[in-house]
Amino acid sequence: MAETTYPFDINACPSPAYVVDDALLRRNLERLKTVQERSGAKILLALKGFAMWDTFPLVSQYLVGTTSSGQDEARLGAETFGGEVHVYSPAFTEPEMDVVLHYADHISFNSPRQWQHFRDKVAAAPRQISCGLRVNPEHSTGEVAIYDPCARGSRLGTRAVDVSPDVVDGLDGLHFHTLCEQNSDALEATLEVFEAKFGQYLPNLHWVNFGGGHHITRADYDMDRLVRIIRDFKARYPHLEVYLEPGEAIALNTGFLVCSVLDIVDNDGPIAILDTSATAHMPDVLEMPYRPEIIGAGEPNEKAYTYRLGGTTCLAGDVIGDYSFDKPLEIGDRLMFTDMAHYTMVKTTTFNGIRLPAICRVDETSREVRTVKTFGYVDYMQRLS
Repeated sequence: MAETTYPFDINACPSPAYVVDDALLRRNLERLKTVQERSGAKILLALKGFAMWDTFPLVSQYLVGTTSSGQDEARLGAETFGGEVHVYSPAFTEPEMDVVLHYADHISFNSPRQWQHFRDKVAAAPRQISCGLRVNPEHSTGEVAIYDPCARGSRLGTRAVDVSPDVVDGLDGLHFHTLCEQNSDALEATLEVFEAKFGQYLPNLHWVNFGGGHHITRADYDMDRLVRIIRDFKARYPHLEVYLEPGEAIALNTGFLVCSVLDIVDNDGPIAILDTSATAHMPDVLEMPYRPEIIGAGEPNEKAYTYRLGGTTCLAGDVIGDYSFDKPLEIGDRLMFTDMAHYTMVKTTTFNGIRLPAICRVDETSREVRTVKTFGYVDYMQRLS
């Protein structure tokens, strides 16, 4: 029986550890660069999805800047990435806005009330800042309600009924974000609705942000359609700059989570307890929910030995899923989950005092694994008081 082949030495990192492969990351960045060159759009890194700033010297070679969800992400983008700094939040506080104004080049407000409240403060800032309004086209294309900004009763973005020339006066742009892990056909349908509802304001603006959720680096993504959509839009509005801000597409399929088997118990079947956790280290497994892939593993009962894989927290539902293997698992065996770069490191918790996974990188040429950071007691303690 053939041994499992891994993309790097699975024993060369701590356990557990997130490991980002620079070769895979550059592959994605090259694809995004092609989109920028062919379409004329500018692509931003959404820090809410991927904020591993040790990689930013590489990523910043390809993308024009970052987009953030508040003061701390804005500062991180300005200080470690450079380029343009875009900021959006459902609502800013006064102290937060004071910080944001120090770093932002673009600010998108969620409501006319927030825009009117802060417009004088923005105008008085010592640096020029371009402001926009996030709008809600009220056109849902996604399948997961928790990730649908256009769902009924959504707090995200302003509906067309609440936008008027007076509201848009003084703004430079409009921003919509409606997609989640979707192809370019969803953008095309959304853009048609966006133009029908908000097109009257576009002649007097300078930019439009198409938001995130574009799965550009996925193998079946229709990049030619995306390029055509953007080029056609820019032909209709040649004065407008177009931005895309995917977070997931930058790091899609570039990272792994290496973990180890700590124990095996039985309850209507074998259960392997790992030194990682769904709820603390890969929360989208429970929130989406979805079942991440493991290199060398199959569906339940596909291979000879099936196990339920669970984490080390006290949460009864801290279960990653059922997997099958060619041979029995043993204590100390290492497993490698795939596609664990985006929405993992940025969403981890220290629930139960569980330590955060180490963060590592694989050199694209030598294939050596470098440990960037490890976490311990102080990281847990300093989150509390």
